[in-house]
Amino acid sequence: MTPAAHTRPDRPRRTSCPRWPRSVLGRVPGSLPLAAAARGAVALALPLLVGLVTGWVVPSVIAAIGALWGVSQDGSDPYRVRVRRLGWTGVSSGLGLLAGELALRSGQPTAVAVTLGTAALVAGAVSLRGRIASVSGMHLLLGVTIGSGIPVPGPWWQAPLALLAGVALVLVLSAAPWLWRRHHVERAAVLAVYRSAGEALAVAGTDAAEQARLRMTLALNHAHEVMAPHLAPRGRRRQDGTGELVRAFHCAVRLGEAVTAVVWEGRALPPALTGVPRHLAGRLLPGHRTAPEDHVAEPASETDSPGTRALADLVHAVDGEPDGVDLELSLPVHERPGRAARVRYALLLAGCVLAAHLLAEVLHRPRGYWLPMTVAFVYKPDFGPLLPRALHRCVGTIVGVAAIGAVSAAATDTYAVVGVVAVFGALMAVGVRHHYALATLGLTAVVFVLLDLLGDHRALYGTRVVDTALASALVLMAHFAVWPDSSDHRAEAQTEAAVAAARRYRDAAPQVGPVQRQSLRRAAYHQLAEARRTVAHARREPARRGRPLPDWESAITAAERLCDQVTGQAVAGAASPAR
Repeated sequence: MTPAAHTRPDRPRRTSCPRWPRSVLGRVPGSLPLAAAARGAVALALPLLVGLVTGWVVPSVIAAIGALWGVSQDGSDPYRVRVRRLGWTGVSSGLGLLAGELALRSGQPTAVAVTLGTAALVAGAVSLRGRIASVSGMHLLLGVTIGSGIPVPGPWWQAPLALLAGVALVLVLSAAPWLWRRHHVERAAVLAVYRSAGEALAVAGTDAAEQARLRMTLALNHAHEVMAPHLAPRGRRRQDGTGELVRAFHCAVRLGEAVTAVVWEGRALPPALTGVPRHLAGRLLPGHRTAPEDHVAEPASETDSPGTRALADLVHAVDGEPDGVDLELSLPVHERPGRAARVRYALLLAGCVLAAHLLAEVLHRPRGYWLPMTVAFVYKPDFGPLLPRALHRCVGTIVGVAAIGAVSAAATDTYAVVGVVAVFGALMAVGVRHHYALATLGLTAVVFVLLDLLGDHRALYGTRVVDTALASALVLMAHFAVWPDSSDHRAEAQTEAAVAAARRYRDAAPQVGPVQRQSLRRAAYHQLAEARRTVAHARREPARRGRPLPDWESAITAAERLCDQVTGQAVAGAASPAR
């Protein structure tokens, strides 16, 4: 698919595909998440300190394991999303730990194998249904792995409750800021749209304009996802206090259309117009002050265009009385893998877990839990490319083993050990947001300390590195032997869906009203960004010889240009009666 011929007189036709921003391929490291690091340190150290003071060492260590898994799921999402994800993490891991513990206490090796296989089948069956389901399935399997591999003294109900308490501690620490900054995450996401729109206007007419527009689109996608639960009937918004925030988001969507039109026109703007996004943010977002230089003027005759008039009209609408018109926006339906893909993944995951369990029985009986636990962590194709995930797991384990080995030689006091756990817990919290290998480093070090506190004093540093490599190799061999084209199929499906959305936008935009046009435009750009991300994942997996991957990027780039063109023409058509 290629856009219709359209050449701007003041801007040469582009002949090469633009590079996509790095943020599509992964989170670009920015400022350190200090609050998350502090939560990770407190959540892991506090249960251990309580155990040392009270003498309940074993329950406190189990609670610390729960906190460890909670930290791995402590994101920067809106608070209601954090509560859901952490809640399901606690429930599923607690149930898994209970099932594994009962299987181990039965004394029947067959019961352990059956429980592990059943948990893997359930985890695989639900994991491809969405993020929350995937997290729940993984932690159900992790709970069974730990429960069936580590004998825990005490009543059968004590360990699951302790694990749940550890996750609950992370939940409380993560969601507590809701009490004094309830919609901080949503507000920050909407404000990021205005900032990125200002950056795009500042470089309009230059070679950097298209990249800036792409960054603005990604910011809009993120704000749309964050604000989706609040895009409800107006009465509900008055109840939860998000009415003004929703209006700011709707204005940001209209601003995105105007900025896209300006970028497509290819004209440089005066400072008075590049300050429009800051001016709008100052009027719509409480607490965001407008700088003195953000005065907005009418566009001069030499810069007058449909895009600049759309910016001026938006300022007039915001400065005047609210128009009372809400955009009917909803996130596009995410195309999830079908039943055949879910069944295949469930069977592969169960086979890998059972093979790892049998291998652990041969090599490490008792306490041969590390191999199946590593399989549960690594075999998550819905979390990104499988090969890099396995490699990062191995690298993180090697560095984590080396780090905890060096630190343990110096930290002999019990309270110093708790401090070590706090440091590596903070490191893991940072890694969760920036790099999987860094998160694995912190997790590996903490697990070694916790197992030592449970009484496992064996020197297993080299053994765990070998186990991680064996489990990763097992997953890679099984996956690429049986299901080598899974990422290719996802990339193909996402690209086709994105191109279809762009065509729907092209065909319907001239006939529909502004509300429906905005909905179609948002759906098209959102699916194009998702297609870029999925294609980038597929490119990072090993390709089979003699079967080069299709040039999905060219189709996506053409669809993006088409959407830019349609947006520019729609804005021009809306502005033409005013001339």
